[in-house]
Amino acid sequence: MGRKWHAVAALGVAFAAAAAAVAADRGMSLIDAAVAPEEEISLLRKIANQMWNSENTYQHVWPPMEFGWQIILGTLIGFFGAAFGSVGGVGGGGIFVPMLTLIIGFDAKSSTAISKCMIMGASVSTVYYNLKLKHPTLDLPVIDYDLAVLIQPMLMLGISIGVIFNVIFPDWLVTVLLIILFLGTSTRAFLKGVETWKKETIIQREAAKRLEQTAGGEAEYAPIPTGPGAASGTKSLPSDEAASMMENIQWKEFGLLSFVWVAFLVLQVTKNYTSTCSTWYWVLNFLQVPVSVGVTMYEGIGLMSGKRVLSSKGSEQTTLKLHQIFIYGFFGITAGLVGGLLGLGGGFIMGPLFLELGIPPQVSSATATFAMMFSSSMSVVEYYLLNRFPVPYAVFFVIVAFIAAIIGQHLVRKLINWLGRASLIIFILAFMIFVSAVSLGGVGISNMVNKIAAHEYMGFENLCKYDA
Repeated sequence: MGRKWHAVAALGVAFAAAAAAVAADRGMSLIDAAVAPEEEISLLRKIANQMWNSENTYQHVWPPMEFGWQIILGTLIGFFGAAFGSVGGVGGGGIFVPMLTLIIGFDAKSSTAISKCMIMGASVSTVYYNLKLKHPTLDLPVIDYDLAVLIQPMLMLGISIGVIFNVIFPDWLVTVLLIILFLGTSTRAFLKGVETWKKETIIQREAAKRLEQTAGGEAEYAPIPTGPGAASGTKSLPSDEAASMMENIQWKEFGLLSFVWVAFLVLQVTKNYTSTCSTWYWVLNFLQVPVSVGVTMYEGIGLMSGKRVLSSKGSEQTTLKLHQIFIYGFFGITAGLVGGLLGLGGGFIMGPLFLELGIPPQVSSATATFAMMFSSSMSVVEYYLLNRFPVPYAVFFVIVAFIAAIIGQHLVRKLINWLGRASLIIFILAFMIFVSAVSLGGVGISNMVNKIAAHEYMGFENLCKYDA
């Protein structure tokens, strides 16, 4: 639960800063009426003007698409980021955003939008690859559809909120939130990887002893049984490939997820034809709440009554309690906020969360990526409606990420079967989160220092004055 408090603290800082900024601005008339010294009034007004501006000051920076060293280097970095990110189930946005900013030359918020396009391309190809695979120890799909239905609607709601915050929040606040959140989740993921590695070592030693006793043959890779306390006698399936991809898809759950996606798409497109901050603008925004909460509660009630189960937990599966449903929903919204605000995949939150629940690394990665496919594609639609990225650049990097994800999935799957170490997925997850914290945090701090030196505006933008 450590990550929960990190997230709560981070969001608390955000809302406290926002409230302070608005209060400072709106309270200026009261200060003017007071008998305070003129210097104090001037200082407070200066702080308020720095933290809140009634006009939009944001400017796009879109470099021309020309073949050169920037494109070549950016493509290579994007390729490896998508390959590793798809394996860890995090998307790779922590690599994409600094690459697009520092190498290609986009402004920070346009980089966030194109990063979402790349995450969408990588997640689509990864999901297609995973649809043909089975659970590592059970005769089930590697994607836990019930877990996805429980998380994805709240993830989508968080994405919509995060996109709005992306317009409003200043860069320094985004950097603070990122560093706090990512250092916590990367540490937890790494510790989980070490724990899983030790369990795999024990299993391999037991397999080697049995091999010596039976005298002859090679030991085969046996995945860790589902959940920390699963029976050691669980047998692995002879192949992780499903007999038929179409039969491996749970169509009812897939339909529910598609319904949420279409509902959000209709609301977002309709909202685009209203004035920002108008009554209909906010009505359409709030209509997303009953859609997401309704589907999540439908799945949650089924899990609480025992009519539905989180199949990936195997023999450990139990009915969920109401407070657990709320915890899942909280982390879903938090993951979406991170995705929409920072241009990253929600897997940075979902991956470590799923691992803490005892879900096998392969299932954790596949399910997180499956949910990200819906959320990232919705973010792309929203950013497109806001005119936040140039289409030619986006199409090019989507193709790069699509191809890289397929290659990364194939190579790591072979490596896991060869070494017998599914914990590699967890270490890749922890590595990607940590690298993202360092790269994005470093870029953010550098931008903060430059803005302070240049005395630039570093406050909140006004959503109602935003003009893409």
